[in-house]
Amino acid sequence: MTSVSEREAQEIRAANAAGATPVVLVHGLWLLPSSWAPWVDLFQAAGHPTLTPDWPDDPETVEQARADPDVLARKSLRQVADHTAEVVEALDRRPVVMGHSTGGLLAQVLAGRGLSAVTVAIDPGVFRGVLPLPVSVLRGIGPFLVDPRTRSRAITLTFDQFRYGWANALDEDEARELYDRHHVAGSGLALVQMANANLNPWTQARVDTRNPDRGPLLIIEGERDHTVPWAIAHAAYQRQRHNPAVTEIVEVPDRGHSLTIDSGWHEVARTALDFVERCLRGDADRPRRPRTRRSGAAGTTPAGPG
Repeated sequence: MTSVSEREAQEIRAANAAGATPVVLVHGLWLLPSSWAPWVDLFQAAGHPTLTPDWPDDPETVEQARADPDVLARKSLRQVADHTAEVVEALDRRPVVMGHSTGGLLAQVLAGRGLSAVTVAIDPGVFRGVLPLPVSVLRGIGPFLVDPRTRSRAITLTFDQFRYGWANALDEDEARELYDRHHVAGSGLALVQMANANLNPWTQARVDTRNPDRGPLLIIEGERDHTVPWAIAHAAYQRQRHNPAVTEIVEVPDRGHSLTIDSGWHEVARTALDFVERCLRGDADRPRRPRTRRSGAAGTTPAGPG
């Protein structure tokens, strides 16, 4: 495991010693593994040893990442997926894999490889076959996509870009606090790979949605997300729902792309944990009364085989 860091190796050893189903949390662009800290506490308290793999060359701290942003450049989706798979394959038990944004795409990639027992994709990034690219997405990342230098750069969001794409459902004080505490540069290459997923037949933004070993999948979407709007999440659900395993989608009202790190993170984490525990008990295919997007509650659409 030459590419696994000592921190990751410690998490692997602890998970294997625990003898319970582990949870692997995969971060997306513009965050570090430390952004999952409250989730780690919640899942470990629920009896799940929890791992937060790096992307290759992730600095340990936000301060280090800001001091040397170029270290985050040129990371491809395949590099990150393969590194995360290396961590997952070192576990004695097939884990739950959860991811946010690009991490939500990567979680589905690993599920498509048959590596996860249960998968939760939160505001997941685009993969080939997910066709909508709404105006809010183009407004948020369009300037990067028309710049040919983006592929080789580490991309840092301005506060205004972060406020629009991530924190539009928050007041300015909380938005600023999250930006200062969590935001780091992200790989322009990974961003372009997702944006071009439907233009490049050899794209790395590709998910095997039909693998019968995929396992149960929940997609969680923030109602007010500008970066991954409902149209994208629901299109991913429509691709995934033909898998023989349980596939569900939940919309969390009045939440933006920051839903895993803002003050309402606990609601999202509990939604994910409830799904995981239901699946691990073996009753994930019990029908639940669907709740529509207009109900004022988190909209849930369960789907069984086919």
